[in-house]
Amino acid sequence: MRMETGESAGRDRGGFAPSRRRDVSLKLRDVRERLTSSNGLRQAFDVEMIRQFAQSRLSATLAVAVMVTAVAFAASLWGNRVLLAIWWMTCFSTQATMVTLSSRFLDMSGGPIISRIWRRRFALAEGLNALAWVILAVQLWMVGADAARYFVLFLMMLVVAMATILSATLPAVMYVGAVPISLVVVGLAIASGNAAMTAMAMMALGTAVYFMILGHRLHDFTVETLEFRAEKDSLITELEQAKANSDEARRRAEEANLAKSRFLATMSHELRTPLNAILGFSEVMKSEVFGPLNIPTYKEYVADIHASGQHLLNLINEILDLSRIEAGRYELKEEAVHLVHLVDECQHLLKLRAKAKGIKVHQVFESGMPAIWADERAVRQIALNLLSNAIKFTPQGGEVFLKVGWTSAGGQYLLIADTGPGIPEEEIPTVLASFGRGSLAIKTAEQGTGLGLPIVKGLVDLHGGKFSLRSKLREGTEVTVIFPAERVMEALPPIVDGKPARRARAA
Repeated sequence: MRMETGESAGRDRGGFAPSRRRDVSLKLRDVRERLTSSNGLRQAFDVEMIRQFAQSRLSATLAVAVMVTAVAFAASLWGNRVLLAIWWMTCFSTQATMVTLSSRFLDMSGGPIISRIWRRRFALAEGLNALAWVILAVQLWMVGADAARYFVLFLMMLVVAMATILSATLPAVMYVGAVPISLVVVGLAIASGNAAMTAMAMMALGTAVYFMILGHRLHDFTVETLEFRAEKDSLITELEQAKANSDEARRRAEEANLAKSRFLATMSHELRTPLNAILGFSEVMKSEVFGPLNIPTYKEYVADIHASGQHLLNLINEILDLSRIEAGRYELKEEAVHLVHLVDECQHLLKLRAKAKGIKVHQVFESGMPAIWADERAVRQIALNLLSNAIKFTPQGGEVFLKVGWTSAGGQYLLIADTGPGIPEEEIPTVLASFGRGSLAIKTAEQGTGLGLPIVKGLVDLHGGKFSLRSKLREGTEVTVIFPAERVMEALPPIVDGKPARRARAA
Protein backbone atom coordinates (compact mmCIF):
# COMPACT_ATOMS: atom_id res chain seq x y z
CA MET A 1 0.00 0.00 0.00
CA ARG A 2 1.42 3.38 -1.02
CA MET A 3 1.89 5.89 1.79
CA GLU A 4 1.08 9.53 1.06
CA THR A 5 3.63 12.18 1.92
CA GLY A 6 2.78 15.25 4.05
CA GLU A 7 2.45 17.42 0.95
CA SER A 8 0.20 15.03 -0.96
CA ALA A 9 -1.92 14.37 2.14
CA GLY A 10 -2.58 18.11 2.41
CA ARG A 11 -4.01 18.16 -1.12
CA ASP A 12 -7.49 17.27 -2.18
CA ARG A 13 -8.50 14.84 -4.91
CA GLY A 14 -8.25 17.54 -7.53
CA GLY A 15 -4.55 18.00 -6.81
CA PHE A 16 -4.86 21.47 -5.22
CA ALA A 17 -3.92 22.53 -1.72
CA PRO A 18 -6.86 23.87 0.37
CA SER A 19 -5.55 27.46 0.30
CA ARG A 20 -5.05 27.41 -3.47
CA ARG A 21 -8.45 25.81 -3.98
CA ARG A 22 -10.05 28.59 -1.94
CA ASP A 23 -8.27 31.29 -3.98
CA VAL A 24 -9.38 29.67 -7.24
CA SER A 25 -13.00 29.48 -6.05
CA LEU A 26 -12.94 33.14 -5.01
CA LYS A 27 -11.55 34.18 -8.39
CA LEU A 28 -14.16 32.12 -10.24
CA ARG A 29 -16.95 33.67 -8.18
CA ASP A 30 -15.55 37.15 -8.80
CA VAL A 31 -15.36 36.57 -12.58
CA ARG A 32 -18.88 35.11 -12.63
CA GLU A 33 -20.27 38.11 -10.77
CA ARG A 34 -18.50 40.54 -13.09
CA LEU A 35 -19.84 38.77 -16.19
CA THR A 36 -23.41 38.86 -14.89
CA SER A 37 -23.13 42.52 -13.82
CA SER A 38 -24.25 45.43 -15.95
CA ASN A 39 -21.01 47.42 -15.65
CA GLY A 40 -18.27 44.85 -15.10
CA LEU A 41 -18.34 45.06 -11.30
CA ARG A 42 -19.39 42.42 -8.84
CA GLN A 43 -23.13 42.00 -8.51
CA ALA A 44 -23.02 43.16 -4.89
CA PHE A 45 -20.91 46.20 -5.86
CA ASP A 46 -23.25 47.03 -8.73
CA VAL A 47 -26.27 47.13 -6.41
CA GLU A 48 -24.34 49.10 -3.79
CA MET A 49 -23.33 51.75 -6.35
CA ILE A 50 -26.96 52.22 -7.38
CA ARG A 51 -27.96 52.39 -3.71
CA GLN A 52 -25.43 55.14 -3.04
CA PHE A 53 -26.72 57.05 -6.08
CA ALA A 54 -30.29 56.81 -4.80
CA GLN A 55 -29.27 57.94 -1.32
CA SER A 56 -27.35 60.90 -2.76
CA ARG A 57 -30.37 61.96 -4.79
CA LEU A 58 -32.70 61.75 -1.81
CA SER A 59 -30.34 63.65 0.48
CA ALA A 60 -29.92 66.43 -2.12
CA THR A 61 -33.64 66.87 -2.80
CA LEU A 62 -33.99 70.09 -0.79
CA ALA A 63 -30.75 71.57 -2.16
CA VAL A 64 -31.78 70.85 -5.75
CA ALA A 65 -35.23 72.39 -5.17
CA VAL A 66 -33.68 75.56 -3.76
CA MET A 67 -31.24 75.76 -6.68
CA VAL A 68 -33.99 75.30 -9.31
CA THR A 69 -36.06 78.02 -7.67
CA ALA A 70 -33.08 80.39 -7.47
CA VAL A 71 -32.24 79.79 -11.15
CA ALA A 72 -35.86 80.46 -12.12
CA PHE A 73 -35.88 83.77 -10.24
CA ALA A 74 -32.53 84.81 -11.75
CA ALA A 75 -33.62 83.83 -15.27
CA SER A 76 -36.76 85.95 -14.87
CA LEU A 77 -34.56 89.03 -15.43
CA TRP A 78 -34.33 88.12 -19.14
CA GLY A 79 -36.78 85.37 -20.00
CA ASN A 80 -40.53 85.07 -20.29
CA ARG A 81 -41.93 84.55 -16.85
CA VAL A 82 -44.80 82.34 -18.01
CA LEU A 83 -42.40 80.04 -19.83
CA LEU A 84 -40.11 80.08 -16.82
CA ALA A 85 -43.00 79.06 -14.58
CA ILE A 86 -43.77 76.16 -16.92
CA TRP A 87 -40.08 75.23 -16.90
CA TRP A 88 -39.98 75.42 -13.10
CA MET A 89 -42.93 72.99 -12.80
CA THR A 90 -41.40 70.69 -15.43
CA CYS A 91 -38.06 70.65 -13.64
CA PHE A 92 -39.78 69.91 -10.33
CA SER A 93 -41.67 67.05 -12.02
CA THR A 94 -38.46 65.47 -13.29
CA GLN A 95 -36.87 65.86 -9.87
CA ALA A 96 -39.96 64.29 -8.28
CA THR A 97 -39.65 61.37 -10.71
CA MET A 98 -36.03 60.89 -9.69
CA VAL A 99 -36.94 61.03 -6.00
CA THR A 100 -39.75 58.51 -6.50
CA LEU A 101 -37.47 56.07 -8.32
CA SER A 102 -34.80 56.42 -5.63
CA SER A 103 -37.31 55.76 -2.86
CA ARG A 104 -38.71 52.71 -4.64
CA PHE A 105 -35.24 51.30 -5.19
CA LEU A 106 -34.27 51.73 -1.54
CA ASP A 107 -37.54 50.20 -0.40
CA MET A 108 -37.00 47.03 -2.42
CA SER A 109 -33.29 46.74 -1.61
CA GLY A 110 -33.96 43.68 0.50
CA GLY A 111 -35.46 41.72 -2.38
CA PRO A 112 -34.18 40.70 -5.83
CA ILE A 113 -32.86 43.65 -7.83
CA ILE A 114 -32.08 43.77 -11.58
CA SER A 115 -29.35 46.37 -11.81
CA ARG A 116 -29.49 46.85 -15.59
CA ILE A 117 -33.18 47.84 -15.53
CA TRP A 118 -32.74 50.30 -12.69
CA ARG A 119 -29.76 51.93 -14.38
CA ARG A 120 -31.91 52.52 -17.47
CA ARG A 121 -34.71 53.99 -15.36
CA PHE A 122 -32.36 56.41 -13.60
CA ALA A 123 -30.70 57.33 -16.90
CA LEU A 124 -34.10 58.06 -18.49
CA ALA A 125 -35.16 60.23 -15.52
CA GLU A 126 -31.85 62.09 -15.66
CA GLY A 127 -32.27 62.53 -19.42
CA LEU A 128 -35.64 64.23 -18.89
CA ASN A 129 -34.06 66.49 -16.28
CA ALA A 130 -31.17 67.33 -18.65
CA LEU A 131 -33.68 68.12 -21.41
CA ALA A 132 -35.40 70.64 -19.12
CA TRP A 133 -32.08 72.38 -18.48
CA VAL A 134 -31.29 72.43 -22.20
CA ILE A 135 -34.63 74.08 -22.95
CA LEU A 136 -33.93 76.78 -20.34
CA ALA A 137 -30.44 77.39 -21.75
CA VAL A 138 -31.73 77.72 -25.32
CA GLN A 139 -34.54 80.04 -24.20
CA LEU A 140 -32.15 82.38 -22.36
CA TRP A 141 -29.56 82.29 -25.17
CA MET A 142 -32.14 83.39 -27.71
CA VAL A 143 -32.79 86.58 -25.70
CA GLY A 144 -29.56 87.89 -27.22
CA ALA A 145 -28.30 89.85 -24.21
CA ASP A 146 -24.67 89.27 -23.26
CA ALA A 147 -25.60 89.08 -19.58
CA ALA A 148 -28.11 86.33 -20.32
CA ARG A 149 -25.57 84.37 -22.34
CA TYR A 150 -22.96 84.67 -19.60
CA PHE A 151 -25.61 83.44 -17.22
CA VAL A 152 -26.16 80.46 -19.54
CA LEU A 153 -22.43 79.63 -19.36
CA PHE A 154 -22.61 79.81 -15.59
CA LEU A 155 -25.76 77.66 -15.67
CA MET A 156 -23.96 75.02 -17.77
CA MET A 157 -21.11 74.71 -15.24
CA LEU A 158 -23.63 74.56 -12.40
CA VAL A 159 -25.60 71.71 -14.02
CA VAL A 160 -22.39 69.78 -14.87
CA ALA A 161 -21.09 70.16 -11.32
CA MET A 162 -24.41 68.98 -9.87
CA ALA A 163 -24.55 65.97 -12.22
CA THR A 164 -20.97 64.85 -11.53
CA ILE A 165 -21.31 65.15 -7.76
CA LEU A 166 -24.72 63.49 -7.40
CA SER A 167 -24.24 60.85 -10.13
CA ALA A 168 -20.56 59.93 -9.69
CA THR A 169 -21.41 56.36 -8.68
CA LEU A 170 -23.26 55.83 -11.99
CA PRO A 171 -21.06 57.19 -14.83
CA ALA A 172 -23.73 56.58 -17.49
CA VAL A 173 -26.26 58.72 -15.59
CA MET A 174 -23.57 61.35 -15.06
CA TYR A 175 -22.93 61.62 -18.81
CA VAL A 176 -26.66 61.84 -19.56
CA GLY A 177 -26.98 64.76 -17.15
CA ALA A 178 -23.81 66.69 -18.10
CA VAL A 179 -23.08 66.12 -21.79
CA PRO A 180 -26.30 67.45 -23.46
CA ILE A 181 -26.25 70.93 -21.95
CA SER A 182 -22.49 71.22 -22.51
CA LEU A 183 -22.76 70.38 -26.20
CA VAL A 184 -25.77 72.63 -26.76
CA VAL A 185 -24.24 75.67 -25.03
CA VAL A 186 -20.87 75.30 -26.75
CA GLY A 187 -22.62 74.85 -30.09
CA LEU A 188 -24.69 78.01 -29.56
CA ALA A 189 -21.56 79.97 -28.60
CA ILE A 190 -19.68 78.86 -31.71
CA ALA A 191 -22.71 79.57 -33.91
CA SER A 192 -23.00 83.13 -32.52
CA GLY A 193 -19.66 84.09 -34.10
CA ASN A 194 -18.64 86.11 -31.02
CA ALA A 195 -14.97 85.37 -30.34
CA ALA A 196 -15.14 86.35 -26.65
CA MET A 197 -18.27 84.30 -26.11
CA THR A 198 -16.70 81.34 -27.93
CA ALA A 199 -13.59 81.58 -25.75
CA MET A 200 -15.72 81.69 -22.60
CA ALA A 201 -17.70 78.68 -23.83
CA MET A 202 -14.51 76.70 -24.49
CA MET A 203 -13.29 77.52 -20.98
CA ALA A 204 -16.64 76.38 -19.60
CA LEU A 205 -16.33 73.17 -21.65
CA GLY A 206 -12.87 72.56 -20.18
CA THR A 207 -14.35 73.02 -16.72
CA ALA A 208 -17.10 70.54 -17.55
CA VAL A 209 -14.52 67.98 -18.73
CA TYR A 210 -12.60 68.48 -15.50
CA PHE A 211 -15.75 67.87 -13.46
CA MET A 212 -16.46 64.67 -15.41
CA ILE A 213 -12.90 63.44 -14.82
CA LEU A 214 -13.39 64.25 -11.15
CA GLY A 215 -16.62 62.23 -11.21
CA HIS A 216 -14.73 59.28 -12.67
CA ARG A 217 -12.17 59.51 -9.88
CA LEU A 218 -14.96 59.55 -7.32
CA HIS A 219 -16.43 56.46 -8.99
CA ASP A 220 -13.09 54.61 -8.84
CA PHE A 221 -12.59 55.64 -5.22
CA THR A 222 -16.05 54.33 -4.33
CA VAL A 223 -15.29 50.99 -6.04
CA GLU A 224 -12.01 50.69 -4.14
CA THR A 225 -13.79 51.47 -0.88
CA LEU A 226 -16.34 48.74 -1.57
CA GLU A 227 -13.58 46.25 -2.41
CA PHE A 228 -11.75 47.07 0.81
CA ARG A 229 -14.97 46.72 2.74
CA ALA A 230 -15.69 43.36 1.10
CA GLU A 231 -12.17 42.14 1.89
CA LYS A 232 -12.57 43.31 5.48
CA ASP A 233 -15.90 41.52 5.82
CA SER A 234 -14.41 38.39 4.27
CA LEU A 235 -11.45 38.58 6.62
CA ILE A 236 -13.72 39.05 9.64
CA THR A 237 -15.77 36.04 8.53
CA GLU A 238 -12.64 33.93 8.13
CA LEU A 239 -11.34 35.06 11.52
CA GLU A 240 -14.65 34.17 13.17
CA GLN A 241 -14.62 30.79 11.45
CA ALA A 242 -10.99 30.25 12.47
CA LYS A 243 -11.85 31.22 16.04
CA ALA A 244 -14.75 28.78 16.06
CA ASN A 245 -12.48 26.05 14.69
CA SER A 246 -9.82 26.95 17.25
CA ASP A 247 -12.34 26.78 20.10
CA GLU A 248 -13.58 23.45 18.85
CA ALA A 249 -10.02 22.14 18.47
CA ARG A 250 -9.16 23.37 21.97
CA ARG A 251 -12.24 21.66 23.39
CA ARG A 252 -11.31 18.43 21.67
CA ALA A 253 -7.69 18.78 22.83
CA GLU A 254 -8.84 19.27 26.42
CA GLU A 255 -11.09 16.24 26.15
CA ALA A 256 -8.25 14.22 24.62
CA ASN A 257 -5.87 15.41 27.33
CA LEU A 258 -8.36 14.41 30.02
CA ALA A 259 -8.87 11.03 28.35
CA LYS A 260 -5.09 10.61 28.15
CA SER A 261 -4.67 11.40 31.83
CA ARG A 262 -7.41 8.93 32.77
CA PHE A 263 -5.90 6.31 30.49
CA LEU A 264 -2.41 6.77 31.94
CA ALA A 265 -3.73 6.66 35.50
CA THR A 266 -5.66 3.47 34.77
CA MET A 267 -2.87 1.81 32.82
CA SER A 268 -0.25 2.72 35.42
CA HIS A 269 -2.29 0.92 38.06
CA GLU A 270 -3.04 -2.04 35.79
CA LEU A 271 0.60 -2.35 34.70
CA ARG A 272 2.25 -1.83 38.05
CA THR A 273 0.26 -4.58 39.77
CA PRO A 274 1.57 -7.46 37.61
CA LEU A 275 4.91 -5.69 37.17
CA ASN A 276 5.53 -5.65 40.91
CA ALA A 277 4.88 -9.39 40.95
CA ILE A 278 7.30 -9.90 38.06
CA LEU A 279 9.98 -7.83 39.76
CA GLY A 280 9.45 -9.48 43.13
CA PHE A 281 9.47 -13.08 41.93
CA SER A 282 12.38 -12.51 39.54
CA GLU A 283 14.34 -10.88 42.39
CA VAL A 284 13.66 -13.93 44.60
CA MET A 285 14.68 -16.33 41.83
CA LYS A 286 17.78 -14.30 40.94
CA SER A 287 18.86 -14.25 44.59
CA GLU A 288 18.10 -17.98 44.89
CA VAL A 289 16.28 -17.46 48.18
CA PHE A 290 14.51 -20.86 48.10
CA GLY A 291 17.35 -22.80 46.57
CA PRO A 292 19.87 -22.65 43.73
CA LEU A 293 18.97 -22.72 40.07
CA ASN A 294 20.78 -25.77 38.71
CA ILE A 295 20.78 -24.56 35.11
CA PRO A 296 22.87 -21.38 34.58
CA THR A 297 20.80 -20.37 31.54
CA TYR A 298 17.71 -20.10 33.69
CA LYS A 299 19.58 -17.77 36.03
CA GLU A 300 20.52 -15.53 33.08
CA TYR A 301 16.90 -15.53 31.92
CA VAL A 302 15.72 -14.49 35.37
CA ALA A 303 18.25 -11.65 35.41
CA ASP A 304 17.02 -10.51 32.01
CA ILE A 305 13.41 -10.67 33.20
CA HIS A 306 14.24 -8.55 36.25
CA ALA A 307 16.20 -6.01 34.19
CA SER A 308 13.40 -5.75 31.60
CA GLY A 309 10.80 -5.31 34.33
CA GLN A 310 12.90 -2.61 35.96
CA HIS A 311 13.26 -0.83 32.62
CA LEU A 312 9.50 -1.04 32.02
CA LEU A 313 8.81 0.37 35.49
CA ASN A 314 11.15 3.29 34.85
CA LEU A 315 9.46 3.90 31.51
CA ILE A 316 6.01 3.98 33.14
CA ASN A 317 7.23 6.40 35.78
CA GLU A 318 8.78 8.69 33.15
CA ILE A 319 5.63 8.70 31.01
CA LEU A 320 3.50 9.53 34.07
CA ASP A 321 5.87 12.31 35.13
CA LEU A 322 5.91 13.82 31.64
CA SER A 323 2.12 13.62 31.32
CA ARG A 324 1.63 15.33 34.69
CA ILE A 325 4.11 18.05 33.72
CA GLU A 326 2.43 18.69 30.35
CA ALA A 327 -1.02 18.72 31.97
CA GLY A 328 0.16 21.12 34.70
CA ARG A 329 -0.71 18.65 37.45
CA TYR A 330 2.77 18.00 38.74
CA GLU A 331 2.75 19.18 42.35
CA LEU A 332 6.04 20.33 43.80
CA LYS A 333 6.74 19.26 47.37
CA GLU A 334 9.13 22.05 48.17
CA GLU A 335 11.64 21.99 50.99
CA ALA A 336 15.18 23.15 51.71
CA VAL A 337 17.54 21.31 49.35
CA HIS A 338 21.32 21.63 49.24
CA LEU A 339 22.18 21.45 45.57
CA VAL A 340 25.84 20.55 46.14
CA HIS A 341 25.06 17.62 48.45
CA LEU A 342 22.30 16.30 46.19
CA VAL A 343 24.47 16.42 43.03
CA ASP A 344 27.32 14.72 44.90
CA GLU A 345 24.96 11.90 45.96
CA CYS A 346 23.80 11.41 42.37
CA GLN A 347 27.42 11.25 41.24
CA HIS A 348 28.12 8.49 43.77
CA LEU A 349 25.11 6.50 42.54
CA LEU A 350 26.45 6.52 38.99
CA LYS A 351 30.12 6.18 39.94
CA LEU A 352 30.27 2.45 39.16
CA ARG A 353 28.77 2.98 35.71
CA ALA A 354 31.34 5.67 34.93
CA LYS A 355 34.17 3.54 36.28
CA ALA A 356 33.10 0.61 34.10
CA LYS A 357 33.57 2.78 30.99
CA GLY A 358 36.80 4.37 32.23
CA ILE A 359 35.20 7.81 32.41
CA LYS A 360 36.75 10.33 34.77
CA VAL A 361 34.26 12.61 36.55
CA HIS A 362 35.54 16.06 37.60
CA GLN A 363 33.72 17.97 40.32
CA VAL A 364 33.89 21.72 40.85
CA PHE A 365 31.61 22.75 43.70
CA GLU A 366 31.62 26.16 45.35
CA SER A 367 31.72 25.98 49.13
CA GLY A 368 29.37 27.57 51.59
CA MET A 369 26.37 27.63 49.26
CA PRO A 370 23.00 27.88 51.05
CA ALA A 371 20.04 25.64 50.37
CA ILE A 372 17.43 26.33 47.72
CA TRP A 373 13.66 26.02 48.10
CA ALA A 374 12.77 23.20 45.69
CA ASP A 375 11.34 19.71 45.28
CA GLU A 376 14.10 17.30 46.30
CA ARG A 377 12.77 14.44 44.16
CA ALA A 378 12.52 16.69 41.11
CA VAL A 379 16.03 18.13 41.56
CA ARG A 380 17.42 14.63 42.08
CA GLN A 381 15.70 13.45 38.91
CA ILE A 382 17.17 16.42 37.01
CA ALA A 383 20.71 15.62 38.16
CA LEU A 384 20.38 11.85 37.58
CA ASN A 385 18.93 12.23 34.07
CA LEU A 386 21.59 14.70 32.94
CA LEU A 387 24.48 12.79 34.52
CA SER A 388 23.32 9.42 33.18
CA ASN A 389 23.01 10.90 29.68
CA ALA A 390 26.53 12.32 29.91
CA ILE A 391 27.97 8.97 31.01
CA LYS A 392 25.91 7.02 28.46
CA PHE A 393 27.08 8.99 25.42
CA THR A 394 30.68 9.62 26.50
CA PRO A 395 33.06 7.09 24.90
CA GLN A 396 35.62 4.95 26.73
CA GLY A 397 38.24 7.03 28.52
CA GLY A 398 36.25 10.27 28.22
CA GLU A 399 35.59 12.93 30.82
CA VAL A 400 32.51 14.38 32.49
CA PHE A 401 32.52 17.70 34.35
CA LEU A 402 30.16 18.62 37.18
CA LYS A 403 29.91 22.24 38.32
CA VAL A 404 27.68 23.85 40.92
CA GLY A 405 27.99 27.55 41.69
CA TRP A 406 26.51 31.02 41.82
CA THR A 407 25.03 32.93 38.91
CA SER A 408 25.59 36.63 38.37
CA ALA A 409 21.94 37.29 39.34
CA GLY A 410 22.31 35.57 42.73
CA GLY A 411 20.86 32.19 41.71
CA GLN A 412 22.51 28.78 41.63
CA TYR A 413 23.42 26.71 38.60
CA LEU A 414 24.21 23.10 37.78
CA LEU A 415 26.43 22.47 34.76
CA ILE A 416 27.16 19.03 33.31
CA ALA A 417 29.53 18.77 30.36
CA ASP A 418 31.05 15.78 28.59
CA THR A 419 33.62 15.04 25.90
CA GLY A 420 31.27 12.88 23.87
CA PRO A 421 30.57 13.04 20.13
CA GLY A 422 28.06 15.87 20.57
CA ILE A 423 24.69 16.54 18.95
CA PRO A 424 24.17 18.20 15.55
CA GLU A 425 22.58 21.62 15.93
CA GLU A 426 19.61 20.68 13.74
CA GLU A 427 18.84 17.72 16.07
CA ILE A 428 18.70 19.72 19.32
CA PRO A 429 14.94 20.48 18.96
CA THR A 430 14.40 16.76 18.30
CA VAL A 431 16.13 15.55 21.45
CA LEU A 432 14.22 18.12 23.52
CA ALA A 433 10.88 16.82 22.21
CA SER A 434 8.95 13.96 23.77
CA PHE A 435 10.25 10.55 22.63
CA GLY A 436 12.84 12.32 20.49
CA ARG A 437 16.16 10.59 19.96
CA GLY A 438 19.19 11.84 18.07
CA SER A 439 20.84 10.02 15.20
CA LEU A 440 23.77 9.00 17.41
CA ALA A 441 21.49 7.23 19.90
CA ILE A 442 19.75 5.41 17.06
CA LYS A 443 22.99 4.36 15.36
CA THR A 444 24.59 3.10 18.57
CA ALA A 445 21.31 1.52 19.74
CA GLU A 446 21.63 3.16 23.14
CA GLN A 447 18.83 2.14 25.47
CA GLY A 448 16.44 4.99 26.20
CA THR A 449 12.98 6.37 25.59
CA GLY A 450 13.72 9.97 24.67
CA LEU A 451 11.92 11.31 27.74
CA GLY A 452 14.87 12.31 29.93
CA LEU A 453 15.57 15.78 28.56
CA PRO A 454 11.87 16.77 28.13
CA ILE A 455 11.24 15.79 31.76
CA VAL A 456 14.29 17.78 32.91
CA LYS A 457 13.19 20.85 30.96
CA GLY A 458 9.64 20.56 32.34
CA LEU A 459 10.85 20.25 35.94
CA VAL A 460 13.17 23.22 35.53
CA ASP A 461 10.31 25.31 34.14
CA LEU A 462 8.13 24.35 37.12
CA HIS A 463 10.81 25.78 39.41
CA GLY A 464 10.93 28.99 37.39
CA GLY A 465 14.46 28.24 36.23
CA LYS A 466 16.25 28.16 32.89
CA PHE A 467 17.45 25.19 30.87
CA SER A 468 20.01 25.44 28.09
CA LEU A 469 21.69 22.80 25.94
CA ARG A 470 24.73 23.57 23.80
CA SER A 471 26.41 20.96 21.69
CA LYS A 472 28.57 20.58 18.58
CA LEU A 473 29.76 17.54 16.71
CA ARG A 474 33.03 16.08 18.04
CA GLU A 475 33.18 18.78 20.73
CA GLY A 476 30.85 17.37 23.39
CA THR A 477 27.67 18.56 25.05
CA GLU A 478 27.07 21.08 27.81
CA VAL A 479 23.82 21.33 29.75
CA THR A 480 23.12 24.13 32.23
CA VAL A 481 20.27 24.31 34.74
CA ILE A 482 19.75 27.61 36.58
CA PHE A 483 17.61 28.04 39.67
CA PRO A 484 16.49 31.67 40.16
CA ALA A 485 17.65 33.85 43.01
CA GLU A 486 14.13 33.79 44.49
CA ARG A 487 14.66 30.13 45.46
CA VAL A 488 17.96 30.69 47.26
CA MET A 489 17.51 30.56 51.04
CA GLU A 490 19.74 32.81 53.11
CA ALA A 491 20.01 32.49 56.85
CA LEU A 492 18.87 35.45 58.93
CA PRO A 493 21.69 37.37 60.62
CA PRO A 494 22.19 36.74 64.36
CA ILE A 495 20.76 39.18 66.88
CA VAL A 496 23.37 41.03 68.89
CA ASP A 497 22.23 43.21 71.82
CA GLY A 498 18.66 43.14 70.59
CA LYS A 499 19.61 44.35 67.07
CA PRO A 500 20.25 42.22 63.99
CA ALA A 501 23.90 42.11 63.04
CA ARG A 502 25.09 43.17 59.60
CA ARG A 503 25.26 40.39 57.05
CA ALA A 504 28.68 38.92 56.58
CA ARG A 505 28.16 38.37 52.84
CA ALA A 506 26.17 40.27 50.31
CA ALA A 507 24.21 38.17 47.92
